[in-house]
Amino acid sequence: MALTGRAGLVAAVGIVAVLLAPRPGAALAGVCLLLAAGILIDLVFAGAVRPLRLHRSGDTLVRLGQEATVELVVENPGGRRVRGLLRDAWPPSANVHPRVAKLDVPAGERRKLVVTLAPTRRGDRSSVAITVRSVGPLGLAARQGNHQAPWTVRVLPPFLSRKHLPSRLARLRELDGQHPALVRGQGTEFDSLREYVVGDDVRSIDWRATARRHDVVVRTWRPERDRRVLIVLDTGRTSAGRVGAAPIPMAGAEAGGGGLFLRPDPRPAPGWPRLDWSMDAALLLAALAARAGDQVDFLAYDRAVRAWVSGASRTELLSSLVNVMAPIEAELIEADSQGMVAAILSRAKRRCLVVLLTDLNPAALDEGLMPVLPQLSSRHLVLVAGVSDPSVAAMAGRRGSVDEVYDAAAAEQAQLGRRRITARLRRHGVEVVDAPPEDIAPALADAYLALKAAGRL
Repeated sequence: MALTGRAGLVAAVGIVAVLLAPRPGAALAGVCLLLAAGILIDLVFAGAVRPLRLHRSGDTLVRLGQEATVELVVENPGGRRVRGLLRDAWPPSANVHPRVAKLDVPAGERRKLVVTLAPTRRGDRSSVAITVRSVGPLGLAARQGNHQAPWTVRVLPPFLSRKHLPSRLARLRELDGQHPALVRGQGTEFDSLREYVVGDDVRSIDWRATARRHDVVVRTWRPERDRRVLIVLDTGRTSAGRVGAAPIPMAGAEAGGGGLFLRPDPRPAPGWPRLDWSMDAALLLAALAARAGDQVDFLAYDRAVRAWVSGASRTELLSSLVNVMAPIEAELIEADSQGMVAAILSRAKRRCLVVLLTDLNPAALDEGLMPVLPQLSSRHLVLVAGVSDPSVAAMAGRRGSVDEVYDAAAAEQAQLGRRRITARLRRHGVEVVDAPPEDIAPALADAYLALKAAGRL
């Protein structure tokens, strides 16, 4: 049972009547009896909520930043009309609208309600419960009950770095020599023969073909295809830190309409976690490498394997990656670097490019990755990519007050630590990409293309 605002209003009017009545005791008893009788009439004649049948349909996948539509069908098999409110409860990050809807279902009929989800976080968002409030004819009281209509919407990574893909594909075509105005790339895979022109490397001359044609002929090369790229995502505690500006609007809570619903928050939103920026960079690299003809595998690890994708075709790769990435969250534990390297070596038997997306935190890398890095770099080409915090760089440039000077000194020390760990990684033969959140994806793609152009892949 639930009392409505009208019951409170009637009670307030009754109190005024009691105060003005010559016999307050009798007036109070009369008001209470009338109010109780009205509530009892509403409870008797209100439509039953327990027999209602609810069914859902609609979207099950949506990209972060887009909207999903879920339909809810309410069927009333009872003998009385159900008129009142329906509250569809989802997690706050699902940002459902409307949270509370008016409901009017005649006996033996059904009605369809449509709710819109505008999620603010990745992952699986499941409906919690549906509360139906059936109001009586007097509007003083209502029957209320909860129903379950399970439904899950998976919120996929938005892949914002997709905008950088066309320019990187154009550079890839230049390396492959497919653009007629440009020369072939300096790979190690034989492509074709052509006549010698001034400026060609004499070491590329094919003497047998030259003897046959009676003209100087050189070999052209292209970057290798069918190489393997293993993208490793560190999901440990260092990936949970928020950096940069959040490109997807966040939401705040506001009361109204008999329930709780979410609205856009005008305040500055916190940035994405490093994990999400790393996922965005991994998607761009995977799309580029697949178009280059390389085999792309994906591993997410902290102290256990959180996700593993292997053998996906070029057309299925991105859909497979976003599906396994969606529910991954950063674990607030230190990553097991030794276990991660063991997992990589057990899955990559032949030499390949291992791209490790992690934070270039000197303390974490000194104790974790650095002792086991030689085992990995001796067998594979390793590229470590980290997302830097732009607020640290901004802090290092401020000198307006004494407090800002101390903050700048701390920021400079943090940046110096990242530069030192980067230098140590490079001395081990590891390629390093350290870029702010908005630049990490294109910077990682450029590093991959540079390796292709140099014939190191």
